[in-house]
Amino acid sequence: MTAPVAVFGAALRRAERGEPAALRLVGPDGAAVRALDPHAWHGEARPGDGALVARCPDGTVDLGCGPGRLTAALVAGGRRVLGVDVSPQAVRYARRHGAPVLCQDLFRPLPGEGGWPGALLADGNIGIGGDPVRLLRRCRRLVGPGGTVLVEVDPPGAGSWSGPVALADERRGGRTSAPFAWAFVAADDLAAPAAAAALDLVETWTEAGRWFARLRG
Repeated sequence: MTAPVAVFGAALRRAERGEPAALRLVGPDGAAVRALDPHAWHGEARPGDGALVARCPDGTVDLGCGPGRLTAALVAGGRRVLGVDVSPQAVRYARRHGAPVLCQDLFRPLPGEGGWPGALLADGNIGIGGDPVRLLRRCRRLVGPGGTVLVEVDPPGAGSWSGPVALADERRGGRTSAPFAWAFVAADDLAAPAAAAALDLVETWTEAGRWFARLRG
């Protein structure tokens, strides 16, 4: 079966060219779980990015950075940042935009372990790996005591979920990837996984229909 990074990378290439690039997360039965718009991850800031970027400390590791929209914004603001993504195509675009990025799994050792002032999980990336507690514990190890973890979450009342999904290309005859684990966390459910990861929930906010939270180690 097609690897998720291949389906993801092909959609990013189409989005970069301005072509239709919509993806869907689908469950084991093929039913749509969530629509994804790769155009939103490229280049220009999304509505809601401003307050998120403003809260990122100097020295932020952007986990699952994609084509580097937020990583590049932090560089442009004069802040030290490192992007991390498993997609070679995403990393190529991020570097083209002037963002320092590593192409690797975020659960593998990273430079500066335990010394980053901040970690960022935007655009739904709290779902990476399908286990938010494990992912937040990884962030806690990266930032160390007193560090900041910024996450984008689902709206309150949306419910939280984890399980297997696949990436489906919405084009006629488009590919569907092999399954992988993913999760969603609603803003009003975040306190429990944060506490399990030894992080304190210190702030939530909403902007442009998006929901965010700031956690502290």
